[in-house]
Amino acid sequence: MKLTDLPYLSSLRAQALQKHGIDSPEDLLMLFPFRYIDRTRVQSLSSLQGEQENITIIGTIKAIRDAGFDRKKRVEIILQDKQGAEVKGVWFRGGGYFKREYKTGEQVSFFGTVRIFGRDLSMAHPEVERIRSDREIETLKRIVPVYPGNSEFSKARITHRMLHNWINRILEQLPIQEFLPESLLESLSLPVRNQAFQAIHNPETMEAPAAALERFKFEELFLFELSMARLKQVCIEPLEGHRFSGPGSYTETFLNDLLPFQLTNGQSDALEDIRKDLTSGRQMHRLLQGDVGSGKTVVAAGAILMAMDSGYQAVLMAPTEILAEQHYHTLTRLLGELNLEIRLLTGGQSSRLRRDLLTAIEGGACDLVVGTHAVIQQGVRFRKLGLAVVDEQHRFGVQQRSAILGKGDHPHLLAMSATPIPRSLAMTLYSDLDLSTIRELPAGREPVRTAVRTEKARDDLYRFLEQNIDEGGQAYIVYPLVEESSAMDLKDATLGLQKIQHRFPGLEAGLVHGRMSQEEKEHVMGRFYNGELKILVATTVIEVGVDVPNANVMIIEHAERFGLSQLHQLRGRIGRGERQSYCILMPGEKVGNSARIRLKKMVETGDGFEIAETDLKLRGPGDFLGTKQSGLPEFRYADIVEDQWLLARAKESAWSLMRRDPDLSAPEHRELARVFEPVFRERAAWFGLG
Repeated sequence: MKLTDLPYLSSLRAQALQKHGIDSPEDLLMLFPFRYIDRTRVQSLSSLQGEQENITIIGTIKAIRDAGFDRKKRVEIILQDKQGAEVKGVWFRGGGYFKREYKTGEQVSFFGTVRIFGRDLSMAHPEVERIRSDREIETLKRIVPVYPGNSEFSKARITHRMLHNWINRILEQLPIQEFLPESLLESLSLPVRNQAFQAIHNPETMEAPAAALERFKFEELFLFELSMARLKQVCIEPLEGHRFSGPGSYTETFLNDLLPFQLTNGQSDALEDIRKDLTSGRQMHRLLQGDVGSGKTVVAAGAILMAMDSGYQAVLMAPTEILAEQHYHTLTRLLGELNLEIRLLTGGQSSRLRRDLLTAIEGGACDLVVGTHAVIQQGVRFRKLGLAVVDEQHRFGVQQRSAILGKGDHPHLLAMSATPIPRSLAMTLYSDLDLSTIRELPAGREPVRTAVRTEKARDDLYRFLEQNIDEGGQAYIVYPLVEESSAMDLKDATLGLQKIQHRFPGLEAGLVHGRMSQEEKEHVMGRFYNGELKILVATTVIEVGVDVPNANVMIIEHAERFGLSQLHQLRGRIGRGERQSYCILMPGEKVGNSARIRLKKMVETGDGFEIAETDLKLRGPGDFLGTKQSGLPEFRYADIVEDQWLLARAKESAWSLMRRDPDLSAPEHRELARVFEPVFRERAAWFGLG
């Protein structure tokens, strides 16, 4: 069957369907109603009691007439039953059609909302159907699907009824193949595909479409998770030739002798996960996530040393030069006594330094390279790369992640994220990665106290700030813009610095923002780190930055303009020393409901995972991730926030099936293989594996 076989499908209508992504009968079947009208209630005119919504009434046309003048001109049809009760149908536009089509004495039905105007009961623009026999009255009692429309459909005069008739013609003539295994459908109590389509387009009850929609949600989630399971099967290669030997002298010395504190349970568990991966004989693809300050870098250091214990090089890639330099200094300090060669590679280095560094990397004289995306550029060649660590990995595309793995012979991958990823996102976006989570903070860390303050409290706030600095503390003051915007009434960082310098003339204050050169930012941040600057006025460039232990106060101006996860990341810049830390949220005068929820959540909890779940519900997956290169698929029916339980079942079922029948070659999986292969090719192409 072809679309062109449908009745009344003109070329104009075919073009309108095509613009909506409908090129085949199967595509039209997948155009689901966005709501349903319950027309099962048929009521007699005599029994009407006042105003009612969405009811069907039946009667005989007593009169058809014009009424009113000018803008109040209208067509009225008076409907009457055998008892003499009347309802008036009113059309302020389009009434000429009814004058031509219907005549007095005909039996018809009205569907719509009954209203009272004066003494009369009336329906404005009701749907009208002619009734030729008592049997047709029963056909009125149905659930009516309402399909999504658009301007192209309107121009082509494609109506809801026309779409419904086309879809029913397809359901009658097109064989619908089931491709999900029968055992899977039975275990989840899901309908077969043909029954699900019938329930979506011709439901017998108002509850029927929801159960059928669940099947189609599961279907697309299952196909996606199946493709991710296949990708992991394809990407993670056996490492029989260079299996890691496990922790050796470097790792043992670091953990037992050099580390100045005891690992948390989360850090220990994560290191054990990594050890098992590295010694398994399979390529590690692991995501280590933990809140800001949870100690992920120490875990990464342990993984790096395990690589070196087995004679391999390692690389750590960070999204910004500031963060790369912080990791370089931290790892140099932590591992300094092991006499390892640790080098920093960024885009802003001199040509001579870069040449020397590239020679050391290729020759094997460099054990660990810490850098930005410069580490994946052409010309960077490793002698024996065994481990790649990617920090703040959500800021990199999958292709960049693949590029760093291409620098060695299937090196292990450890991705890290200080942005807690809600469980539903982790199950979709990072299905190709195993997950380790650090939930607790190191011992001795005091939670940051957070409060919302208005402009009236500014003088008191500045007095508190002055006292805190006198006691040895430092402070961040964060603004959403660098310079004043005429479009939005926001305080800007440049003007903010001037006000701070005027209010605190005896204190050194500095400014850092994204438009400054790297050298300028480093200079200012260095002065703040060394304690020369007591106050740092900044934009969100500090969201990922160096740790300053004495910085224990943060004031966030126009806090309502920041996302919830961004506020949490900013707050993570403080609370890293022994002092009690304070985060003060200063909203503007106009704060919407969503902003109030965000600010309230920041005050209530410091748990990044709880904050991330709230942020995901408020913003949705696309805005939460902030970039389409994240790899999150656009599901047509499923919502990974609302349908988390279904997503979990889809992942469990898909990965279990891939383990049992990786090629989908079993007879009962042949139809699934036919549907799955195009889905997998599209996903593989996105990962650069076309």
